[in-house]
Amino acid sequence: MLLVVAVALATVMGSCNIYKKCELPQDGVVGEYAKAVAEPIDSTALGNLAWTEIFTDPQLRSLINQALANNTNLQNAKLNVDIAQAQLLGAKLSYLPSLAFAPNGSGSSVGGSSLSWGYQLPLSLSWEVDIFGRLTNSKRKAKVALLQSEAYRQATQSQIIGAVANTYYALVALHTQLAIYRETAELWRQSVDVMKKMKEAGRYTEVAVVQSEANYYNILATIPNIEIQLHEMNNTMSLLLNVSPQEWQVSTASMVTLPKTIEGGVPMSYLAARPDVRAAEQAFASAFYATNMARSAFYPSVTLSAAGGYGTLIGSAIFDPAKWFANLAGQLVMPLFSRGQNIANLKASKAQQQQALNSFQYTLLSAGAEVSSALVTITKRQEAHEQIVKQVEKMKKAVEYNQDLMLLSNTTYLEVLNAQQSLLSSQIALVNNELSNNQAAINLYQALGGGR
Repeated sequence: MLLVVAVALATVMGSCNIYKKCELPQDGVVGEYAKAVAEPIDSTALGNLAWTEIFTDPQLRSLINQALANNTNLQNAKLNVDIAQAQLLGAKLSYLPSLAFAPNGSGSSVGGSSLSWGYQLPLSLSWEVDIFGRLTNSKRKAKVALLQSEAYRQATQSQIIGAVANTYYALVALHTQLAIYRETAELWRQSVDVMKKMKEAGRYTEVAVVQSEANYYNILATIPNIEIQLHEMNNTMSLLLNVSPQEWQVSTASMVTLPKTIEGGVPMSYLAARPDVRAAEQAFASAFYATNMARSAFYPSVTLSAAGGYGTLIGSAIFDPAKWFANLAGQLVMPLFSRGQNIANLKASKAQQQQALNSFQYTLLSAGAEVSSALVTITKRQEAHEQIVKQVEKMKKAVEYNQDLMLLSNTTYLEVLNAQQSLLSSQIALVNNELSNNQAAINLYQALGGGR
């Protein structure tokens, strides 16, 4: 009779959302996302490529692998995945009956008689029948929690990869700058010697010598500052790899080369590779199932239980000899006086579900804007790179021409010094732009969810 009543109630409630799986709204930016993710995954999309396909420098790969192995934040993120997997397993096992073995014994005496000892070896079984979806929604909520923890793990891994790559290319830039300044210092030292000889020949005054020496000393003073920055950047890399401070070797010819860029806007399906987008989607799903669980609190829970065993202690009486015993029961618990509290809990759950949806919408818009900015940045950096390369070539020729003219007394030493300073500035600008290009490529890869 108990099951008949429960099934009848379940039939009446069949139109409710208690049993419904989470579905994304079909309107607005979330609707566009829902349609996009329903399509097959583009394995060639930049965000879906493994990080080893983007960062091909062997030294950089080695550093990234070491950071991924040693970073405590990533280790904790992986442990969070393990925790979520265990919780999901627990939610799945809640469908099964629980079995307990509780042996016990006691003694009794009536009217001063000697104690009569008895014992019991019982097995008890309890099974909650999931008619109103409480266990189902709990399992689904645990599953999306697992997916969410996996997204956070990837986000952590992506941040580590990006941090190591950015630090690596900052080291490349500093090593290149240091080489340029040292080479320039040697060339300017030679210029000082030339100025001194031309002064002795009566072609220039002491002013030309002093001016050239001042520029030379300025270069020498800059070199220690770069060496300090280089030392600090090495320490940053050591911290990322969770090791003692040390100097790291880099390849100064290394560049990030993206195999594929996006043209004509950002496909919504590309945003699905971003861990923050996936985490926001799962947060909405978790809130959805929490609302379903709040609805199920209005309806009864049905539990079947059975007990059986062998012993001399049955209930409060002691039998001799021992006997087998068994008991079968059903229980239906219907909330009566907690309806007001359940209504309040349901309202709160619905509000939290709407908050999760709003956060998901904002995450999608923010992700699209971030990718768009990264695309524009990398495009414009590449355009600037082409112009700076031309500038460096022209400035090298200008220095050569001015030096030749100075030897022929057809130009002043100030024009030579200005040309040398302009060449140095353009060379440093080229190094900085190459660093910006590398950083823009890394940022675009991360903005598209890269780091798998």
